[in-house]
Amino acid sequence: MTGPLDHLKIIELGHVIAGPLSTALLSDFGAEVIKVEAPNRTDMMRDLGPKAEDGVGVWWKTLGRNKKTLGLDWKLDEGRDILHRLVEGADVLVENFRPGVLERAGVGPETLHEWNPDLIILRVSGYGQKGPMRDVPAFGRAAEAMSGLAHLTGFADGPPMHPGFPAADSTTGLMGALGIMIALLAREKGTARGQVVDLAVFEALLRLMDYPVPALTGANHSPRRNGLRQPMDFAPGGMFRTSDGVWLTVSAGSAETAQRLLRAVGGDALADDPRFATLAEMSQHMAVVFDAINDFVTQHTVEEVEAEFARHDAVASRVLSVEEITTNEQIRHRGDIVSVEGEQTKVIGPVPHLSATPGELRWLGRPPGADTRSILRDLGFDDERITALCETGLVSLDSGEGTP
Repeated sequence: MTGPLDHLKIIELGHVIAGPLSTALLSDFGAEVIKVEAPNRTDMMRDLGPKAEDGVGVWWKTLGRNKKTLGLDWKLDEGRDILHRLVEGADVLVENFRPGVLERAGVGPETLHEWNPDLIILRVSGYGQKGPMRDVPAFGRAAEAMSGLAHLTGFADGPPMHPGFPAADSTTGLMGALGIMIALLAREKGTARGQVVDLAVFEALLRLMDYPVPALTGANHSPRRNGLRQPMDFAPGGMFRTSDGVWLTVSAGSAETAQRLLRAVGGDALADDPRFATLAEMSQHMAVVFDAINDFVTQHTVEEVEAEFARHDAVASRVLSVEEITTNEQIRHRGDIVSVEGEQTKVIGPVPHLSATPGELRWLGRPPGADTRSILRDLGFDDERITALCETGLVSLDSGEGTP
């Protein structure tokens, strides 16, 4: 089966997480991604973090999934000529350098669109291509701070906290893939030909953190971090630990589900208390609700809590560790953790699940320059010329392949 995006050709000049994740997401559904790395200066994700038994970084294995790798110094004149040939036959180019890097190398958007007027260009940077912070260096944690996420995470009397995964970079990858698909749809409809998708790393989180802004500007309410409870505490819930040491997250998103939750932890007396008749009234007494839930959960085992909550159709979910994620029956049933033949390393499979054209993991991250020869041959270079380019250091091959 061919993927729904098998007609799509993407040139990736990105590195680390944000840009490469956007292309990885599209590669799961058939897009041909050519990742370009300069010889002797490959993506740092190849070496960052723990290594698998074969010595390859496990983070690279998933970020480099389904991608071809080309070793090419595109900042040199002849390398830029090769990039030109690649761009002519591409649909999308993705880069996440600091603003100005492409322009200084002579391959800014104007040049790229001269080469290919229909090219979609995704530009990911810390603070965007324009504005007073354009040239300020940034990493994911700076973006998490700017978006407000860190400010709302942690305990009220403690410091702001970052989440346990690269939230800014990861959400930027998602938003970047969305931006590419929107631009492609506009091109297909004839609304626009090639266009630039300008995405700052803090903006994806800012969009997902939307509610604090209308809360402040529309209701004069400023959310504050609130430990194990919701920053705005508008509905009952939080994080609680059972008597046998299992962490549960408890939540209710409506008056009806809140009543079921209160009945599970405190019986009819608590559920029918007039202070909790509506979520608006309940929000004024949320400390009482939180304490009631905490008292019940901490005095019962996880099996007892789950049984009582199930009886009242209330929600209490176990907080899974990574080990538990890999053995969870629901995750396993949906096929969300996958690998390829000959690989011990498993990764999260393509999401979302499409009924007729599902995604596919074809291979994990490949060595630097693994596809240099085949890509250059497709561009019309013969083996003699490829050998000469390798000798000059302009291009590189997989170290296990040698010269063609």
